Amino acid sequence: MSFTDNRKAKHDYEILDTFDAGIVLRGSEVKSVRAGQANLTGSYLAFRGGELWVLGLKIPRYSKDGSATGYDDTRTRKILMHKRELSSLYGKIEQKGLTLVPISLYAHGRHVKLRFGLGRGKKAHDKRETLKKRDIDRELQRED
Repeated sequence: MSFTDNRKAKHDYEILDTFDAGIVLRGSEVKSVRAGQANLTGSYLAFRGGELWVLGLKIPRYSKDGSATGYDDTRTRKILMHKRELSSLYGKIEQKGLTLVPISLYAHGRHVKLRFGLGRGKKAHDKRETLKKRDIDRELQRED
């Protein structure tokens, strides 16, 4: 079950590989994510100090949490992965033009996981070709 998706990611990037990882959240943030209030648009992943972090992920304050004074809804959150996976990812993004893009937040039991992809940015003409293919496929399905 997906709580939120980043639809723009597949439009703006060619996703070459996908990964799933845990994310460090506070209790009220988990409730807010489960309520479907998270927003992945504009977020990205970056390495800092040998660790992977997600930046720009907007999780608004949970409406029923009265104790959250000074809450920062776009704070930097840590991604939980094994060191060998992190070193492998770091080697891959060192290649020219590759980046890590969040795709979705979903539940795995009682935990919230982040699915992200290793992607290459699309050019404007690539985006137009994708839209044309989608329109053609839609027309074919209508005819059937």
